[in-house]
Amino acid sequence: MKNLYLLNTPGCDKTAVTVGLALQLREEGVRVGFFKPVGRPAPHGQADREAALMKSILQLDTPPEVMVPFMAGPFYVSGGCTAAQVPERVLKSFGEVAAGVDVVVISCATAPHVAGSLGLDAVSLFPHFDAVALLVARAENDYSVDEALFFHQCLAARNVPAMGVIFNNVPASLLAKAQGVYRPLLEEKEVRVLGSLPARTILTAPTVEEICEAVEGQVLAGEGNMHRRVEDLLVGAMTIDSAFNYFRRSLNKAVVTGGDRADLALAALETSTSVIILTGGLYPDVRVVTRAQEKGIPLILVPQDTYTTVEKTNAVIHQFRPADQEAVAAAKENIALHCCWADILKELGRA
Repeated sequence: MKNLYLLNTPGCDKTAVTVGLALQLREEGVRVGFFKPVGRPAPHGQADREAALMKSILQLDTPPEVMVPFMAGPFYVSGGCTAAQVPERVLKSFGEVAAGVDVVVISCATAPHVAGSLGLDAVSLFPHFDAVALLVARAENDYSVDEALFFHQCLAARNVPAMGVIFNNVPASLLAKAQGVYRPLLEEKEVRVLGSLPARTILTAPTVEEICEAVEGQVLAGEGNMHRRVEDLLVGAMTIDSAFNYFRRSLNKAVVTGGDRADLALAALETSTSVIILTGGLYPDVRVVTRAQEKGIPLILVPQDTYTTVEKTNAVIHQFRPADQEAVAAAKENIALHCCWADILKELGRA
């Protein structure tokens, strides 16, 4: 069998696709390994998050430094390594990963061009992996079709034949268009669309706990529901007369408001709210804390102003965790239901 090399357009969030494909292969009786030539260091010196996730889910014995032999953050270039030494180390690690498995799922860095100055971009490494390439692309609007086509053509120009493209996290409003318009348009240009994976809250929405970590907040109530998903973000800065109608428009939301706005916090607590974030370091009225505790809604106090808090909250990206079995199952289900799985197996030499 061939190995599976996943390349991605920037911002497509391919981790769930990687998980789903690997688990589907394993269900077919394939012994699966995981390799990421170029990882990105996580905060606090932790290992690459995608690799750590795959190691746990697939229960792999491969050491992290072998699974991810090179790390490249935004400022990775230094005088400590040469373009000759690094690829040799990467290829040696790949040999160790490939030993004893049928298929290695290879994941490129945050974008195919990363670490190109050292010859570690996805295109330069491709010939060494005896793999077939699969492009994972985002689907936000019609420009996404252009982006997928452009990347596909660039790969072909460098003799990297991709089997096709999977659109990931497709919004419900775009699903019909992705299947009825984007797919035939791309296939006219000899780009196969092998899947349009619908966006699912469980795979994309951050948890209250993740947001709390990002804003460095203090939990005042609702500690038992930090696992709740946050699907929307609203700022409470209006008059109380319009607050209820405003808050009722959004489900499973985070509400950011000043710690001195007890009226808005109490209004938000009576609607579908996942968390209330109180800004300015202002401890709220005791009625707010009591009601939040009664409703089981997390109440978080932060020292920053509302603008800074909103910026930090908006930047939070959901991190796929091995213990989140519901999300793992959803990732696998997305591949099983919305991918041309038989075609992928055929390209890998399994069918």
